[in-house]
Amino acid sequence: MTMTLDAAFFDRLSRLRLAMGHRASMNLTGNRKSTQKGSSTEFSDFREYMPGDDIRRIDWNAYGRLDRLYVKEYMEEKEAVVSILIDTSASMDYGVHKKSERACVLAAAFAYMGLNHMDRVMLYDMQQMQQPFAAGGGKRALPKLTDWLSQRSFDGTVDVSEAVRQLPMKGPGVTLIISDFLQESFVDSAREQETAGKILRFLDYRRQKTAFLHILAGEELSAGRSAELTGTRNLIDMEEKSTLRLTLDAGSIRVYEQAVQDFLSRLRQECARRGAFYAVCSTETDIYQLIFQELRKLYDI
Repeated sequence: MTMTLDAAFFDRLSRLRLAMGHRASMNLTGNRKSTQKGSSTEFSDFREYMPGDDIRRIDWNAYGRLDRLYVKEYMEEKEAVVSILIDTSASMDYGVHKKSERACVLAAAFAYMGLNHMDRVMLYDMQQMQQPFAAGGGKRALPKLTDWLSQRSFDGTVDVSEAVRQLPMKGPGVTLIISDFLQESFVDSAREQETAGKILRFLDYRRQKTAFLHILAGEELSAGRSAELTGTRNLIDMEEKSTLRLTLDAGSIRVYEQAVQDFLSRLRQECARRGAFYAVCSTETDIYQLIFQELRKLYDI
């Protein structure tokens, strides 16, 4: 997997920050407002003085009015956690412009946004959930992060639901799931919304702002544009290695394309119902247009 990202791309990214659905609560220093009280410059509340409190925080004006000692509390800046899960199944290694490359570029972009704002970034290969790449300390972590991404191997199968269940979360944050969602439990119309709903409920319970970034190749979205698909063809499942022989004409391709749109629509509706972000990320969409326009609702701007 190769990524062609230049300095101008990252310069534009530095102006963006992922929106947090919940306030951070990690015991680390960063740029997010925490539910805990601390010593930043943003005032939060008063409380009565207790032995051991810093006397410099006593509000003497309040003491003059109320004859009781009160201290000022401030919102403490904390480090948020950005979790990025990447589908590394064989189906992601498909397309003239490969889905795997688009997935890694998006992962790098969102990881950079987090690092640039001193968030804690956790990258997960869905086939190796117990071996995440943890990045922190700002933009200096970017080279190691992109090197980790370049070493991903896209083969075998992935169970998105099982991968999410293995995700360790100790506080609120952002979880981005980057996948083509081409596994039976999603593609089956009778099970798709139930599968997506369980994932979204689980992440909401864990206080995550969730985004489904649905990666599809241009050929998958518009099969009718490829003259190579008409006629009798052997369709090979990239993950199961099974073969299906079909004769395809314009009518059957239209049926396929409608099924794809129904698939996307059901996922979009379920995400909207659960308050999650959803976007189709075509490999044929210009990366600047995708990140800076189509995905802009993900950011604090």
